[in-house]
Amino acid sequence: MKKPVAKGYFTRMELILWSVSSSCIISAFFIFGGSDILSLIASLIGITSILFSAKGNPAGPLLMIFFSLLYGYISFSFSYYGEMITYLGMTMPMSIFALIAWLRNPYNGNRSEVRIGQISGRAEIIVIVLISGALTVLFYFILKAFNTANLIPSTLSVTTSFIAVFLTYRRISLFALAYAANDLVLIVLWGLACVEDSHYLSVLVCFCAFLVNDLYCYISWKKRKSLQTKSG
Repeated sequence: MKKPVAKGYFTRMELILWSVSSSCIISAFFIFGGSDILSLIASLIGITSILFSAKGNPAGPLLMIFFSLLYGYISFSFSYYGEMITYLGMTMPMSIFALIAWLRNPYNGNRSEVRIGQISGRAEIIVIVLISGALTVLFYFILKAFNTANLIPSTLSVTTSFIAVFLTYRRISLFALAYAANDLVLIVLWGLACVEDSHYLSVLVCFCAFLVNDLYCYISWKKRKSLQTKSG
């Protein structure tokens, strides 16, 4: 079993991307008067999770479990019940399943790199679409009953989050694009929150950083899948 992190494990670009993203998150937190240290901790855990996920390392979904717990609390504080329910009731448990799936499917016996999977066929695509559609309709009415702030983007966040965590569990590279789509929704969501309370600008900056990193994660997985296919 190889160690998850070794000297030279991360490329120079990855370290620069993580450093710049973390610096932006920390700077935004202090510049915009962030008072909840948990928000800062959650953001740093989240950005680190994406870095490990880009390497196909099970530490990615492991860190996502902790991020989900903290982000669920932060969402509750602003009455974003959709985000709270999504991350505590779906993203966190699905991240646990993803962690188990990644550990059970190492690439060539290397537990620090997961074997990348693929969509099994048209039937699976149909199932994903149907479940996503059903969840969207169901959560719209649930969140409406809770008087959830910014109902439409909150509902869309549920949809994109489900697709992202399901594809993560299936070890399919498109999970990173699904997370990027979720980031866009959350940028809108927390942008609206910033109109009411500028302290949430730090959270907005966090998801902007997440978007850039998730796009890199997708590119990394495409390259990694090509290498795994060539080497068998």
